[in-house]
Amino acid sequence: MSDVMNLNAVTPAFVDTLRAVLPAATFRDANASYLEEPRGRWQGQAAVVLAPASVDEVSVILKAAHEARVPVVPYGGGTGLVGGQIKPDGVAPILLSMERMTAVRACYPEENVLVVEAGAILEDIHNIAADHDRLFPMSIAAKGSARIGGCLATNAGGVNVLRYGNTRDLVLGLEVVLPDGQIWNGLSRLRKDNTGYDLRNLLVGSEGTLGVITAAALKLAPIPAGQGTAVMVVPSPAAALELLSLARSHMGEGISAFELIHRQGMAFIAEHLPDLRLPFEDFPEWCVLIDVGLARGLDPADALEALFEAAAEQELVSDGVIAQSEQQRRDLWEMREQIPEGNRRVGSVSSHDISLPLSHIAEFIEAGWQALAKVSDVRVNCFGHLGDGNLHFNVFPAEGKDRAEYTHLRDAIKTCVHDLVASYGGSVSAEHGIGRLKVDDLEKYGDPVKLALMRQIKDSLDPHGIMNPGAVLRAG
Repeated sequence: MSDVMNLNAVTPAFVDTLRAVLPAATFRDANASYLEEPRGRWQGQAAVVLAPASVDEVSVILKAAHEARVPVVPYGGGTGLVGGQIKPDGVAPILLSMERMTAVRACYPEENVLVVEAGAILEDIHNIAADHDRLFPMSIAAKGSARIGGCLATNAGGVNVLRYGNTRDLVLGLEVVLPDGQIWNGLSRLRKDNTGYDLRNLLVGSEGTLGVITAAALKLAPIPAGQGTAVMVVPSPAAALELLSLARSHMGEGISAFELIHRQGMAFIAEHLPDLRLPFEDFPEWCVLIDVGLARGLDPADALEALFEAAAEQELVSDGVIAQSEQQRRDLWEMREQIPEGNRRVGSVSSHDISLPLSHIAEFIEAGWQALAKVSDVRVNCFGHLGDGNLHFNVFPAEGKDRAEYTHLRDAIKTCVHDLVASYGGSVSAEHGIGRLKVDDLEKYGDPVKLALMRQIKDSLDPHGIMNPGAVLRAG
């Protein structure tokens, strides 16, 4: 087992050693912006904040940390929701920020490949791809501040997984600094390379526990010739799943996103983000947001209208809005992307990022509501990426109450939801990762053989346990 119990403090002498070999610009003030996580669950700590500008500087830092046995926490945009980017207790770490490594190293539009450093902001990557008439399809609500290195480290999902896959599916190669300072130069642009173990897929999703991703070769895609968006009112999640099946029969792989939205999400937006345009005055109990990208010569608005008509004949939809302009498309997506912000302003008691087999989703939602009603009087905002089985099943205080009144029930609520997820063969972490929040859950619900193999890999690559100790796997 890695020697994490013997991690050393970052001493002034150690910092002086780094100052002798790193530019002054590498050193940052350890202000609150680095030490807060979005949901306010933990307050982090840092003995020193370092922002290297090159892979060689990252290598110098990790080699020194490895030799001195001091902990290192990699830091991207700070948007992670499971506490993987902060270390609230124990030995204060080096906080290794990727904020200065933002370069575009190369773009190969003819290959649909973009090579960027880990600190590049996700939205900037979208814009760079668009400048080359290409699409980088991975998108999340925090795209304006999330950095690609963090997205890779957590294997983030987002709204386009249905068509393009998770972040893991959008990576061809990586450059990674290992815990002892070695640099793995794996920035391959090959789409076929069957030469041994797939280190790329091992590092993607490792949450900074096996090394630091410093650059990536990303897959781009052609921008669909015609893009369309609609919101359709459905009577139930079961009907939404039938609508998804019908949409696939109409448009095949042209469906980019299929998002389930409950009225509670719209109500939170109306209360806390009143300037945001919503498609309905009277919020429906359930609706779905459908985004399509079709080949040249096919009109997406016509295709969505044909889908609505076919679905109405089967009583799967009762109302809807089909975007007639790019501004209307943006407005509909803005509603979906601001649901997490509405949630944040209300303040959840317990948030759950879960995935389930598609055939069990409708039954789970009903069973989940009933089970929670037996625990306490709460509101549930259920929304998410229905096409890939990923739901956000978030629990909030009853109207007029504060979440502080439910603190003593948080563990019972989480256990209620996660036990139910496990009973349906689902996962308690669909796209946010394990971080520190779900270490207990991984141990409770995870396969013991898998956990043992994960520990062996961790001990092999990081024998001193310096990399993000306490994240994913319990420290000690």
